[in-house]
Amino acid sequence: MINDEICKLRDKLNKSIENEEDYAVIYKLSVELDELISKYYKVNKKSKEEIKT
Repeated sequence: MINDEICKLRDKLNKSIENEEDYAVIYKLSVELDELISKYYKVNKKSKEEIKT
């Protein structure tokens, strides 16, 4: 489920930040998280539109 993936990736990103990992790693995780969040909203928007019709 996308929610679980978002939570796992967010935790991984937070740990990377706390551990002061390389900026490239943090940036990559951040972009991946943004993409998952975007996917989540697209799926939910589509579901809501289907309910309305």
